[in-house]
Amino acid sequence: MASTLAAAPSERSYIGPMIIIGVLFFIMGFFTWLNGPLTIFVKLAFKLDDVSAFLIPVAFYLSYFVLALPSAAILKRTGMKHGMGLGLFVMAIGAVLFAQFIDLRVYHGALVGLFVIGAGLSLLQTASNPYISILGPIDSAAQRIAAMGICNKLAGAAAPFVFGWLVLSGLDTLDQQVKAAATPAAADALLNSFASRVYWPYLTMAALLVLLAIWVVRSNLPEIKPAGANDEHAIGHTGRSIFSFPHLWLGVLCLFLYVGVEVMAGDAIGIYGQGLGLPLDATKHFTAYTMFAMLSGYLVGLVLIPRFVSQQRYLAVSAVLGVLLAIGAYVTTGYASVTFVAALGFANAMMWPAIFPLAIKGLGSHTEVGSAYLIMGIVGGALVPQAFVHLKEFVNFQLAFVLLMVPCYLYILYYGLRGHRVGQHAAA
Repeated sequence: MASTLAAAPSERSYIGPMIIIGVLFFIMGFFTWLNGPLTIFVKLAFKLDDVSAFLIPVAFYLSYFVLALPSAAILKRTGMKHGMGLGLFVMAIGAVLFAQFIDLRVYHGALVGLFVIGAGLSLLQTASNPYISILGPIDSAAQRIAAMGICNKLAGAAAPFVFGWLVLSGLDTLDQQVKAAATPAAADALLNSFASRVYWPYLTMAALLVLLAIWVVRSNLPEIKPAGANDEHAIGHTGRSIFSFPHLWLGVLCLFLYVGVEVMAGDAIGIYGQGLGLPLDATKHFTAYTMFAMLSGYLVGLVLIPRFVSQQRYLAVSAVLGVLLAIGAYVTTGYASVTFVAALGFANAMMWPAIFPLAIKGLGSHTEVGSAYLIMGIVGGALVPQAFVHLKEFVNFQLAFVLLMVPCYLYILYYGLRGHRVGQHAAA
């Protein structure tokens, strides 16, 4: 039976748990960053416009908003370890549903499958992020989350290439064949065959998720009690309600905006490239380029935080870089503009690792619920891209992009400089 820890374990004892959590972050990254190529896939398979195709991230990220608080309640009963296993099992159910509905060419059913996958991920995120944050000293949490981020983004970089190889090969040729089909029935036959390409890959992933769930539950992953490991005594809020932590609520908004810009740089980059007139067979890999940029950002963050720069200061610098790169994307065209968008991955890399521990710092017994509210902020990944596809119907899509991205980065800059300390300095 796993041991229960009242406080964070020593440095030597958390290497094993970090490996297990790293595997989970790899799984989360693979499924999350499939959304970019999936958006391109459904747009062709179901002959959708951009607004309808972007229901993919809406269905996926909306589940976090709906199910994060129930996830926290579940974790109170199951503990973090068994909650992670349950999350993997729920993801497996969602993968089966997605495969079946795509094969039947029922788009709204496929969205339900994605929502269920997101529900499992919500449970995983609500457990794993505070777990890795309080597994060691909270002031170095960004470094540990960055290590997890490398696992996440390695999967994110691989996902578009794996999905492209298995499902999206020959997109430009297929698009031409569909347009040249002699009858609507012939075109539908081509699209039916194309849609069925995802069936077996998703069933295979479902089977692997079930095996991983069993492995996690049977592992020696220790339980950590947040009340002991992330004590509110440190900032003088003993016994207070969760609403007495303004730095948490400012962090929820910060995470909402961060996930929005992250999805814009990662998932929306393919549609962005199509808007520039770039070929389909090129745009299907653009998400991977953003992931490679994020990997570079994580590696730099691992070296610099906290030895040379604090996590909050690095967050502020990253936000300034995000503003500059977003403007660079606006003033350029073609592959140069796409390069600026992909480079946003570097600016975004250390934002989640910095925002999450800053927002939950000192929450003590409120850590699970506070983490759940932060996970709810992931819904920004649904709403910001939707704002983009609607706004670009009225203004040039590059202008729509910069009008959304710059204000988001400016708020993240505020949180890194000042917002994370609101309510804490007075108590201290």
